[in-house]
Amino acid sequence: MSDTIIKVENLSKRYRIGLQEKKADTFAQQLWNNLKAPVKNFQRIKSLGKFDEEEESVHWALKDVSFEVKQGEVLGIIGKNGAGKSTLLKILSKITEPTSGRIEMNGRVAALLEVGTGFHPELTGRENIYMNGTILGMTKKEIDRKLDEIIDFSGVEKYVDTPVKFYSSGMRVRLGFSVAAHLEPEILIIDEVLAVGDFEFQKKCLGKMKDVSVSGRTVLFVSHNLEAVKNLCDRVLLIENGIIVKNDRTTSVIDFYLQKSISSNRKIEWDFKSAPGDDMAKFKSVELIGSNSGEKNYIDREEDFEISIWFWILEFNQEINLSLRFFTGTGECLMNLHSQLPGVKLDKGLHNAKCLIPGKLLNDGLFSISVMIVKDSSKVLCHVKDVLSFEVVETRMREMNWLGKIPGFIRPEINFSINSK
Repeated sequence: MSDTIIKVENLSKRYRIGLQEKKADTFAQQLWNNLKAPVKNFQRIKSLGKFDEEEESVHWALKDVSFEVKQGEVLGIIGKNGAGKSTLLKILSKITEPTSGRIEMNGRVAALLEVGTGFHPELTGRENIYMNGTILGMTKKEIDRKLDEIIDFSGVEKYVDTPVKFYSSGMRVRLGFSVAAHLEPEILIIDEVLAVGDFEFQKKCLGKMKDVSVSGRTVLFVSHNLEAVKNLCDRVLLIENGIIVKNDRTTSVIDFYLQKSISSNRKIEWDFKSAPGDDMAKFKSVELIGSNSGEKNYIDREEDFEISIWFWILEFNQEINLSLRFFTGTGECLMNLHSQLPGVKLDKGLHNAKCLIPGKLLNDGLFSISVMIVKDSSKVLCHVKDVLSFEVVETRMREMNWLGKIPGFIRPEINFSINSK
């Protein structure tokens, strides 16, 4: 017997979108348009159920999507906003009908796609738990057995007998996820809603989804939090413009996505008028200088590189410091470097600061830099996020059993001392 629990074949979804009316250039043309309006409106109503593929108003949210999911697998789905991720989940949850294609799903499906999905606002939290459980096909006895566990996990014990319409968005997500995860569906579908919850609850949810998958149930997880996807998912689909462009191991797909999303940017420069800053200080340029002199679009992991910052000080005798923050491709702050020049005052004019980053410090991967000008070590005068982005590449294969990318974001070479008795 096959262990495939979801099978999607050539799934497509088409929508008709609105287009802006063309404005008339003359009064006579506008009058003519007004006379034609009833006929045009009648033609639009007649054509609502018909689609001409060449029409501007036809939009394919999904186009010939095919994939399979095994029982107990945690499948991540990533992509930019508008790529078709939520449309796919709505079709799988039977909220929306596909235009064409075929879906096989074996088992009960619980979906959490939007804040408060499936809740009746006039019913209490407790009543909604029973209603959701009944929809999933659970008996009252089964729901009774899980009730205390659901309420305890959600953290809304105090308000469980209050109508849901009085809940905050975070409370609705807490209860909605708890219901979906604890009522033992074979397939659990989670969209980006977990972003509404606080950090502690997100951590609990990720742990619960791992427990769900270990118990043999299947999870489909859509998120822009790539670190959460990396920690949770066995495999990832990357969707672009309604098409699956990559379906592979999690690290492979995320690296591919980041490579496409973060283009190498080694220098940025502003004129005085457009420069970021205020009436005390402004940036002029930020540049990453590697020993390969810009001939390649990456930094060799073994080479030193330099961050050069030109900036204007617009008032005399200002105690100014610079701050550099390095971020990983998935958005975690890796390190914060501060110029640490207490008591040093700069005169009015143009200044240059350089920061040398030693080779063999960063691991291979994608990174970005944010820069700040700080006054008196506390007041931020100017902050430019993701001002530069770059890739660090391992160009020398070591004489060792190479097992692929070494984990971690930094990889300094540390000497070990080994003594034998």
